[in-house]
Order: sequence, then C-alpha cells, then structure tokens
Amino acid sequence: MSLHEIVLPETKPETEWILGRPVRKASPKRRHAVLQGALAAALSAWAGDRAQIGTEWRFRIAPPGEIRRPLVPDVSLVWNERLRDLDDDDVELPPFAPDVAVEIRSPGDRPRHLAHKIAVYLAGGASLVIVVDPSNRTVALHDAAGTTVLRDGDAVEHASLPGFSLPLRVLFDRAERPR
Repeated sequence: MSLHEIVLPETKPETEWILGRPVRKASPKRRHAVLQGALAAALSAWAGDRAQIGTEWRFRIAPPGEIRRPLVPDVSLVWNERLRDLDDDDVELPPFAPDVAVEIRSPGDRPRHLAHKIAVYLAGGASLVIVVDPSNRTVALHDAAGTTVLRDGDAVEHASLPGFSLPLRVLFDRAERPR
C-alpha cells in the first residue's frame, strides 16, 4: 500500500471512499441480491477461464493525478492477464479499476455518489460501467464515449464484452417476486 492511498477497514457492509469521505454500502435486499447473482452468473458463464468475476470485490483505484481509494462494485470483471503479474495481496485487493464494474441501484443511493463512482471507475481504467436500475427496469452502459440507456426489449451488449448478450427481460424477470 502506498502513502498516497486512503485505507479503510473492512466492514460489513463494506465502506467505500466517495466524494472525499467514507460511505458505507447499503445492505442489499432480495431483489438486489438476485440481480447481483444473475449478472455474476451470466458473466462467469460467458467469460469461462478468461476472467475473474466477483461480487463485492474491493478495488484500490487511483485515477490519474488522484489519491488511491477503495471502491466495491456489486459485480466486477477483471481479465486474467491483468492479474497474472500481481503479488498475492494485490490479486486480493487490486490496485486498479476492474475492466467492467456493475452497480445495482438501491432506493437509498444518492445520484451524485453514483455519478462519482462511475467517473472514478472510468478514469481509473474501467472500459465499461453497467448501472442496473431495478425500479424502472433499465440498464445504463457507461464508457469513454458516453452513456447508452437500455430498456425492456434490449440486451446488455458492449464491445468490452464481445459476444456477451443478456436480455433485460430475462435479467429483470429473474428478480421478480416468486409467485
């Protein structure tokens, strides 16, 4: 760990550094947990042994010219080639942004906190940030070129995930209350 790094203790739920202060993540509820699991499973099935997929995996991200700080995406993907040369500690707590970060909105999420996290992920090297909004069944894909909002009938597809496709209807139907 560097002298130019914000180090926070591990907590349950996790604590992240957002807009210059520590912020505890909300404890996920059922729908959030189901969406998180469904996205992680879909990405894992697609990536196979080419990438590591994690839920609630802490990253130590330093956008250029800024101090390194912890962020914990709901789901993350890191290509194995980026992890190979890291020591054991850095594999567990990577000193960079994931290649793909997924954030699932909770009712109590502050929009400016989410916007800050998206900006930090992208500035820190993420190629894609996926924001899932269960309340209106949309998914926003954020990358260096901007934001694309997907709605019912669309599928999560992006150049950062070649060949991956997850229809929103399938994703959100999994999270519906069982009948």
